[in-house]
Amino acid sequence: MRHRKPIHRLGRNPSHRKALVRNLLTSLIENESIKTTMGRCKVLKQEVDKLITLGKKGTLHARRLAAQTLFTDKAVAKLFEIAPRFAERHGGYSRIIPLGQRHGDAAEIGIIELIGSEHVTTAAIEKKLKQEEAPEAEKKDEE
Repeated sequence: MRHRKPIHRLGRNPSHRKALVRNLLTSLIENESIKTTMGRCKVLKQEVDKLITLGKKGTLHARRLAAQTLFTDKAVAKLFEIAPRFAERHGGYSRIIPLGQRHGDAAEIGIIELIGSEHVTTAAIEKKLKQEEAPEAEKKDEE
């Protein structure tokens, strides 16, 4: 039984899980919002909070620790650019927005985004809604 085990395994061995989380963290920092499964979102929420806390410190040591986790120098630089946004906040730097189930395998999907980057997610959701409405409008015109 898995009761009270502290780690989310995500169906992967330890090295694969670590690489997956590092890739997702790099994407999240660079884009400020990503769409993935809820299990991955929950793991990312814990990890991104640790990284932003490092970013708030702003020391060379913190930068080197962040560089050990993130894959690109661009992501490290962006982490230290956005960290001051959270100077007055003590944790809770990200939010998870549930989106429902994926069509192929019914996996729970969600968007994880950094607080203060709502414009990114809102624009993406509005664009998706417009794309879904456009084919419906064309079908009505054809009839």
